[in-house]
Amino acid sequence: MLANQLSTEIQSSVTIEYLNASGQTLKRKVIRNASLTLGRNEHRELLLLVSDGKLQQKFILKDIKLFTRFIQDGKGSIVLNPDNVQLLISNCPSDKLKLFMRTLLIKHEAGKQEKPVNERTRLLSGLPRVFETISPVQRKDVEQANAVRAKANSETPVKGKGLSLRGVNGTNRFQQKRARTESSDNCSVKDLQPCKKPILMMPKLLRLSTEQSLVLNTVLGGKNVFFTGSAGTGKSYLLKRIVGALPPKSTYATASTGVAACHIGGTTLHAFAGIGSGKAPLDQCIELAKRPGVRQHWTSCQHLIIDEVSMVEGELFDKLEAVARAVRGKDEPFGGIQLIVCGDFLQLPPVTLASSQTKFCFQAKTWRKCIDLTMELTEVRRQTDKDFISLLQEVRLGRCTEEVTRRLILTSNHKIERDGILATRLCTHKDDVELMNERRLQQLPGDMIGFEALDSDPALIKTINSQCPVGEKIQLKKGAQVMLAKNLDVSRGLVNGARGVVIGFEGSGKPVPKVRFLCGVTELVKAERFVFKGHGGIYISRQQLPLKLAWAISIHKSQGMSLDCVEISLARVFESGQAYVALSRARSLEGLRVLDFDPNVVKANPYVLQFYSRLQKERALRQMTLDPFLEEN
Repeated sequence: MLANQLSTEIQSSVTIEYLNASGQTLKRKVIRNASLTLGRNEHRELLLLVSDGKLQQKFILKDIKLFTRFIQDGKGSIVLNPDNVQLLISNCPSDKLKLFMRTLLIKHEAGKQEKPVNERTRLLSGLPRVFETISPVQRKDVEQANAVRAKANSETPVKGKGLSLRGVNGTNRFQQKRARTESSDNCSVKDLQPCKKPILMMPKLLRLSTEQSLVLNTVLGGKNVFFTGSAGTGKSYLLKRIVGALPPKSTYATASTGVAACHIGGTTLHAFAGIGSGKAPLDQCIELAKRPGVRQHWTSCQHLIIDEVSMVEGELFDKLEAVARAVRGKDEPFGGIQLIVCGDFLQLPPVTLASSQTKFCFQAKTWRKCIDLTMELTEVRRQTDKDFISLLQEVRLGRCTEEVTRRLILTSNHKIERDGILATRLCTHKDDVELMNERRLQQLPGDMIGFEALDSDPALIKTINSQCPVGEKIQLKKGAQVMLAKNLDVSRGLVNGARGVVIGFEGSGKPVPKVRFLCGVTELVKAERFVFKGHGGIYISRQQLPLKLAWAISIHKSQGMSLDCVEISLARVFESGQAYVALSRARSLEGLRVLDFDPNVVKANPYVLQFYSRLQKERALRQMTLDPFLEEN
């Protein structure tokens, strides 16, 4: 419900700046640990209460502007006119800040229907001063806010593009620095008319399952957690919610691969650690981690998130644990950093030399002392067919019964092409992918149109290429098979991995591709910004079409994707878990075609199976211990 989703109070750092008429700062007050609460006074005016635990300041919210460009980093600002005061908010969990700003916006817009209180009425009222926390946003508040906006749109023509949260352009230095239209990630909007204020919408956050909520609450309770689960159980979504619930300044989101890091808005584990490949002796790794810039990561980090941990070597984990203790000067496990680790060891293993034996993280010497609690997500959300889910679970555990073999062989006859959209071939080797996509694109008739990326720092092109899911140059033709590389509109099916075909190019100036997607949506696909952290914690970005050629894609690059129609060749599978990762990308058995299937390629690492078997026994034992207690209470 909306009342449960929108927030009336946040904890953050706040800088209060008092400005002169030209926007220069006359006085500044910094509160490192502040509480911001929305409420009303005795005249029912909207107030913002700022408290440092001892002193309180109240600001009447009459004419305000909100700036939310950096909201993903837990930063935002509220400008109070005509008082010439601005509040700069930082280090606030981003999800909470988004909800707080949405609550403020809706309540402020809805309140415009009420007649303002003049100074004479205020002085003569004789009412005692009060502060009441505002009630949660209700549907009627949204309707009132939209009624105000609709009236303003009909009465006042506005030039240029539609207004966002921030209102009209400001003039002070802070507005010049941060003013920018809010992105679609920050506010669900839908234009009433072109060049008008957008209509406010009810938020559509996906509800966490009981399992996911338990993991999130455990993390917020300060425990070191490893959570796992089969493909499609919502691990990535939960990880994003965890990132959004923790303070940004002390939280570092990392992953074993660049693409996985980009999905959670973080950096690679190696880039965070600053120890190169991690192959150097421990003493040398510690010296590397003590370099200026890198050391600050380790000392400021209180919450370290590691995604796709199945691809992190056990020896590297041990080395990172020792580096953390040495650099931070604390003898607690991992130097006292809270670990939030995520992955499925039954998927892709660490990349090692053929002569070396794979050593997983759970085999690391320090794993057990670093991880307080292991939790498993069991509810599959990617697929809905219970028979297909059961088949995938058998493959995940390395079991290939006669029934599983029969059903997968039968898929070779599936006709899964539809509306000119062909099946995507999943390949085990990257070279096969590049060769197939290039050859099929060249075979299409018509002119080739190229799209160059706009990178924030061309000097960091190597880092951007390793982390960004789209290339620095994309070439397309009419008829090109493509897939989305980013969630654009989940409610309409425009999600990461959605398949489509280019049916033309439209637009004045530089035309953009028009894509017909398998979900039934036809869309002009414009450039999107991909943001991630580089070395030293700096933010870097690439602006490019969120599209990839989709005749073929590698199994490694498909992790995290949900594919509508997929064709798989498993003849060259060379790793445990690789067949499972490929098969589990499909949304349904009907949208899957397996070529040259061999039951021998379905395999799981015996050490991993033993690890998960032990987890199940421990969970069953805990449940047996808890059941009598729950019955008694």
